[in-house]
Amino acid sequence: MSCPICDKDADPKYRPFCSKRCADVDLAKWLNGSYAIPGGGSDEEDGVSTDLTPMQNNLH
Repeated sequence: MSCPICDKDADPKYRPFCSKRCADVDLAKWLNGSYAIPGGGSDEEDGVSTDLTPMQNNLH
């Protein structure tokens, strides 16, 4: 497996990276917004309720 940052062989200690430096570079990309996980709109935009209160038992 090669390092996703620099393509060198991965070091088991820093897997999947080759070094702490490359692991830190990857973390910095996540923290500054260079990477993003694609997602849909918010639940409110989709018309889905986000109310998480328990449902009432209406059996009589």
